[in-house]
Amino acid sequence: MNASPIDVCGFNIATSKKVITRADWEKKLNDVKVKKEDMNKLVMNFLVTEGFVEAAEKFRFESGTEPDIDLATITDRMEVKKAVQSGNVEDAIEKVNDLNPEILDTNPQLFFHLQQQRLIELIRNGKVEEALEFAQEELAPRGEENQGFLEELERTVALLAFEDVTNCPVGELLDISQRLKTASEVNAAILTSQSHEKDPKLPSLLKMLIWVQNQLDEKATYPRITDFSTAALEDPAT
Repeated sequence: MNASPIDVCGFNIATSKKVITRADWEKKLNDVKVKKEDMNKLVMNFLVTEGFVEAAEKFRFESGTEPDIDLATITDRMEVKKAVQSGNVEDAIEKVNDLNPEILDTNPQLFFHLQQQRLIELIRNGKVEEALEFAQEELAPRGEENQGFLEELERTVALLAFEDVTNCPVGELLDISQRLKTASEVNAAILTSQSHEKDPKLPSLLKMLIWVQNQLDEKATYPRITDFSTAALEDPAT
């Protein structure tokens, strides 16, 4: 009986790629031992970093996995994040200082971005005179010391030159995504001040998995994961 033209001695003739069967691939996967404790730590790391305090407390009770940070601080951090996301930047700054005054004292870029967000909120609410005064007194001096800050300030003030922000080249500053960006920066700074990773490990591992599969695709055909929500293996097209 002749061998299949697409699979001779473990190689695909058409592509010169190594062919790995489902049985062989599953055996390789099963040979990799991952401790349940390590998986639990990854889950806890995600819950803590993303601020799911109730889920973290429940997971600690159910799995016995201890977080590497005081869960009470998560609530405080999430209050800061929510304040920025809702446009209450002054309240957010006060809460950050209550948590740790050094966070803003040692991070001029973060403080500038929070003040920039305050300016954006003033413009959003149509407080033109107050916005101009705030920009001149609070942001302009910082722009004189930092060219990057000055450029960001100029982009923000440019919003005042347009009655219809939908036609403004910097109109994205008024999008909710800008609030989320600033809130994410504050969240990362608080985590760093608490000696905690600013990004959860699970998304990084998923990105690494995608990269590894892309690299492997060039050399072999194998059952790969296409649906990361189920992690089900899908046989390669033949």
